[in-house]
Amino acid sequence: MLAARLYGARDLRVEQVPAPAAPGPGQVLLRVQAVGVCGSDLHTYVDARIGDTAVSSPLILGHEFAGEVLAAGPDALDGHGEPLHAGQRVAIDPAAPCWRCELCEAGHPNLCRRLHFCGLYPDDGALCEQMLWSARSCFPLPAGLSAAAGALLEPLGVALHAVDLGRLKLARSVAVIGCGPIGLLIVQLARLAGAHPVYAFDHFGWRADRAAAVGATAGLAVQGSAAVAHIARLTGGRGVDVVFEAAWADESIAQAAEMARNGGRVVLVGIPSQDTIVMKHSTARRKGLTIVMARRMKHTYPRSLHLVQQQGVDLEAIISHRFPLAQADRAFALNADYADQVQKVIIDIP
Repeated sequence: MLAARLYGARDLRVEQVPAPAAPGPGQVLLRVQAVGVCGSDLHTYVDARIGDTAVSSPLILGHEFAGEVLAAGPDALDGHGEPLHAGQRVAIDPAAPCWRCELCEAGHPNLCRRLHFCGLYPDDGALCEQMLWSARSCFPLPAGLSAAAGALLEPLGVALHAVDLGRLKLARSVAVIGCGPIGLLIVQLARLAGAHPVYAFDHFGWRADRAAAVGATAGLAVQGSAAVAHIARLTGGRGVDVVFEAAWADESIAQAAEMARNGGRVVLVGIPSQDTIVMKHSTARRKGLTIVMARRMKHTYPRSLHLVQQQGVDLEAIISHRFPLAQADRAFALNADYADQVQKVIIDIP
């Protein structure tokens, strides 16, 4: 079967690899149909590592995906505890927790000490034609939802978890730094949660414009001190109640702290290339900020499906480019270079 494997920084090769074996207990064999390119995938693609996890042998990337069940092993129960069967279309949570450690037992599977994550070295990901995965991480898709939208339930879940951590209330003011896919979804969810105003910032004008189109009070193509000054003007020097950092977590971390009001809340969603966080200590201390780190998501797939079906969250609206699996290298290069006004890339696997 075909798969896209990363051999080193910016060295992504589409090649033949062995097909997976039959599914074992609690597993399903999936035919992958659509895969989204995530910012964390781009970190791994550009640097051949993410954080302190380096790629030291060829790795299949991809963790936002949906597909069809080809075969189900014994006791293959989905995320609702229902049996899976061949022919079902499913969205897949890329995390496979152990479900038995202290944190899993406490209801925090995203913090599992034995977590296996699709496309994070050494676990191969979804940019391939077929794969084995945990049945418990599969959620059946309704008939009207496309495979691409099913793949985007994963970033929607990440955004939903971030908004949960923000503890939004009606008429709370919000700033979102970074108008990539996660930032755009946070904007939509913040408005659904009753936040107002919602200001969105991005380096690229087309992304800021898109944030305004999906519900931001204003989408602003300014960064750094200029963005901080803009919030100061808009709020009379007060700052906003909650800031979501959904960019590359570089100078945007310090920017988030400066934008927040005294006693405000900062939710860090982005992943820094240098694996460090830098902010002005006196700013965070004197403001008495609550700073929260978002680690993926937890228990969000059923809610994400409800949001798409009942609340009008439009996942396909954030897609800007689509490529076949055979052109995965081109897709990643375009996305990493922010070319052609890229917003969200989907890789279709026929």
